[in-house]
Amino acid sequence: MQILTSLVVVLTIADIVSCRIRSRRSEKVCETPSVRREWRDLSQEERLDFISAVKCLQSNSGQTFGTFAGVKTRYDDFVALHISQADHVHWVLWLPDVTDSVRWHRYFLWMFEQTLRNECSYPGFIPYWDWPQDVVDETSVLNSPVFDTEYGLGGNGDYIEDLSGFPDEWKASLEVPGRSGGGCLPDGPFASLNASMGPGNYTEYTPRCVRRDFSPWLIARTLNAHTVAFVMDASSYFELEHRIEGIGGGIEGVSIHGGGHLGIGGTLGDMANPWSSIVDPIFWLHHGAIDRLWDTWQRNDWPNRKQDIGGPDTQWAYPYNYFGNKRYKNVTLDFAMNFGERGGMLNIREVMDTQGGLLCYTYS
Repeated sequence: MQILTSLVVVLTIADIVSCRIRSRRSEKVCETPSVRREWRDLSQEERLDFISAVKCLQSNSGQTFGTFAGVKTRYDDFVALHISQADHVHWVLWLPDVTDSVRWHRYFLWMFEQTLRNECSYPGFIPYWDWPQDVVDETSVLNSPVFDTEYGLGGNGDYIEDLSGFPDEWKASLEVPGRSGGGCLPDGPFASLNASMGPGNYTEYTPRCVRRDFSPWLIARTLNAHTVAFVMDASSYFELEHRIEGIGGGIEGVSIHGGGHLGIGGTLGDMANPWSSIVDPIFWLHHGAIDRLWDTWQRNDWPNRKQDIGGPDTQWAYPYNYFGNKRYKNVTLDFAMNFGERGGMLNIREVMDTQGGLLCYTYS
């Protein structure tokens, strides 16, 4: 009887999870997709609208403080979710109930966008940063409108040469050549912005300033037109993801994903932290650009790529086996992604199409 009862409980839980995932499938038809635009294509008023909406979430009360002690604001809900899932969505294509960096972040961005619109009356959509427009050389990087102090997200932190007094967990695991900052945000709309959690894999309340530590050298090396063309020339999703993440260990192997994070975060900046990088609002523009690359790549050969997926289900397994070989399984479209208590579970196949009904957007 006890065995039968246990079996019924297990089946019931499985049925609930299965139905929860199935119920997320939308019957809607995406007739008029919203258009996400590049930062410089927004008017000054539209840029301020986005900034204002982000600051709105940073002032509204959070909802997941019962799970994450560090959550104080609505923005913190997203910070905590990212911290809690980061080990499952970086340098791995799949894990049970979680997913890879590119696909997991696609729905994560959509959740954030909908929250901006529904709770802060944001009239627009998440913008993206088209890096090659700014990445001609190291000097041109610093002139990007993304870093404008009035109609952008602000610039670099003040330079801190000696980092020996900072905890190791605050610092990037790689030494970043050409780092030029490290201080708290001194200007722009998010000057003196405080993060509630991190740095690192911590969701306790640890208030501190948000830091940037630009490496124009790394940004120019990884976010240029040549690197983007190399990524877009991938013949499969497995190869695309590998080229976005990097084809080797060490700083020499960093590609687009890490190039944006480490190029802005340097050694001490928050963007360099794989868990709490989201505390810097530039995070959204960078990942919007990565999602745009994937969507563009898909539509370049839609019949063959609309359901193209591949890769390991274990972190640091092939092709990211920089620390030795690990056992892994290849993945399918039926693996589920975890978006926490606010987002629930979602099958990967539901985010394969940005105009598939559940999602309904495109890029300019």
